[in-house]
Amino acid sequence: MIRKTFRYLLYIGLASLTIPAFAQQKSTYNYSEAFGPNFYTSNGTEYRSASGKPGPAYWQNAASYAIKAKLNDQLDRISGSVQIKYTNNSPEDLDFIWLQLDQNLFSNESRGQATIPLTDSRYGSSNNKFEGGYKINNMKVSGQDQTPSYTISDTRMRVDLATPLKSKGGTVTLSMDFEFSIPEYGADRTGILTTANGKIYAIAQWYPRVCVFDDILGWNTHPYTGPGEFYLEFGDYDVEITAPANHIVVLGGELLNPSEVWTTEQLQRYNSAKTSDRTLMIRNEAEVTQKSSRPNKKELTWKYNLKNAHDVAWASSPAFIIDAARIKLPSGKSALAMSAYPKESNGGNAWERSTEYTKASIEHYSQKWFEYPYPVAVNVASNVGGMEYPALSFCGYKAKAGNLWGVTDHEFGHNWFPMIVGSNERLHGWMDEGFNTFINDISTEVFNKGEYAMKYGKKNSLSLALFNPSLEPVINSPQTMKERNIGYLVYYKPAFALHLLRDEIIGKDRFDKAFRKYIEHWAYKHPSPNDFFRTIENETGENLNWFWRGLFQNNWQMDQAITDVRYVELDPAKGAIVTIENLDKLPMPVELEATTESGKKITVKLPVEIWERNNKWTFKLQSTEKLTQIKLDPRSVFPDTNPDNNTWPTK
Repeated sequence: MIRKTFRYLLYIGLASLTIPAFAQQKSTYNYSEAFGPNFYTSNGTEYRSASGKPGPAYWQNAASYAIKAKLNDQLDRISGSVQIKYTNNSPEDLDFIWLQLDQNLFSNESRGQATIPLTDSRYGSSNNKFEGGYKINNMKVSGQDQTPSYTISDTRMRVDLATPLKSKGGTVTLSMDFEFSIPEYGADRTGILTTANGKIYAIAQWYPRVCVFDDILGWNTHPYTGPGEFYLEFGDYDVEITAPANHIVVLGGELLNPSEVWTTEQLQRYNSAKTSDRTLMIRNEAEVTQKSSRPNKKELTWKYNLKNAHDVAWASSPAFIIDAARIKLPSGKSALAMSAYPKESNGGNAWERSTEYTKASIEHYSQKWFEYPYPVAVNVASNVGGMEYPALSFCGYKAKAGNLWGVTDHEFGHNWFPMIVGSNERLHGWMDEGFNTFINDISTEVFNKGEYAMKYGKKNSLSLALFNPSLEPVINSPQTMKERNIGYLVYYKPAFALHLLRDEIIGKDRFDKAFRKYIEHWAYKHPSPNDFFRTIENETGENLNWFWRGLFQNNWQMDQAITDVRYVELDPAKGAIVTIENLDKLPMPVELEATTESGKKITVKLPVEIWERNNKWTFKLQSTEKLTQIKLDPRSVFPDTNPDNNTWPTK
């Protein structure tokens, strides 16, 4: 989903949140609570190891899709059919199968519409008069002669099986026809943008999808109400999209019939782009209005294939300018970066750089974390502000310069979280948005020698916003957060926490190695929060229960204070005795900088373990002259919500 910048976060956050005074002096810190045992409430199992890896008997089910659909650009409607081959790898037989029907969010009777506030919300539809949702017909289940029994409830559908689906490899094929009207603004994840040269259709959550059946909750059937995103099974996709011939259809997958849908000249350019390190035009702005830039037919069917993915999305428009370039991957393989955008998005350091950004983003993440697995990466300009799908992203058509880099880098970063590492976004949004925001910051630092890198300076204001006591815990699902808090808790606070771990607590080399192992262990699988926590602890050798407990399970605040400074035997030449205190519930390591009368700087670093059995800590500062100042957290890297008591002498 779209990522706002930290600077924007600070402006909005400090304006909208009430910042308390933090005038506290009496300590509320409880080391037994912070460092107590039993953070993990269950032991490792044969499915999920205590080391954080998938266990020796780990299993997950699979779903592959064959979809044929047609776009009616006169009625703004999609009709199609889907065949779903579902494999039950679980250890139990299944009497029924649950499917997600996300388009039902746009029915006026949906739970999601009922829970959207009167104030502005990202998760509404075009207008109150729009009536969306699926029409489902011709439901069939392989091996059953009679029409199967099924029940639709809001955004879920239960299909009862006449014969249970056998465990450990049993398969069944579901098939059905579906159709729906496309919302103009569909919860900022699908929609229609009107441009001078025609409509741009951004199509997502568009076919019935099987819910995940796992070893944690069984069937994951939480209704789709907007804030929570997705949790889906992996499989292969064969997709055919029929659209008017003057349209270009882009989809996150390999185009199987390019000679049938491109003109002769466009096909030559398309093939040249696959080996070009610079962006090549496939259809330029001037050609968009030329009839010769499309085959002279009424309709065309675009055929695509995508393997080992858990979703697929596409876009269609007569207004598309198309350009592309090669993505170089560490293994020596390559993929194709492609951008589709209207003339309104072209020029002025805007979408003409989209393919450059896409290529750079994916090459960086492939080198740094895990190789990109898909044959293409398609960036589409639309009225969707920013939304990710495997191998394809929707980004705001008005974005340019640093904003376009930021949203492009963020949405394609999602190919690692949650497209490769398939966490449950519906319940644990921070495991995809927060992790992705974290890797985006590193990517932005290196892109084009820091072209869009931001200098944040002091971070005390950021700490006040992210650790405000009115916020819910990060561990909450997005549905159980105030919508205005989702940006803080799903994106920025977990990203801040990972930077803190990487830069100040574990160290970059050790953290990066552990983070890569987490991706490697859970690529194309379904990790839980504990799987992540255990992996980082096992890989780094650190006990981080206090960290997960304070920053993720709870919204604890940090307040370290200097409470006493005195010279040894009243003689500055013999050093100073310094007492610091942990006044609030969140422990953190200590960094202290002392300045002597001659201007010398003395830095002291103390591990978080000083707080394992103490609220207060006293140590000797090895100084040989009078001190003019002692300051806690001199680099402002820790989330101390009350910096006023960090300095001696007191202000």
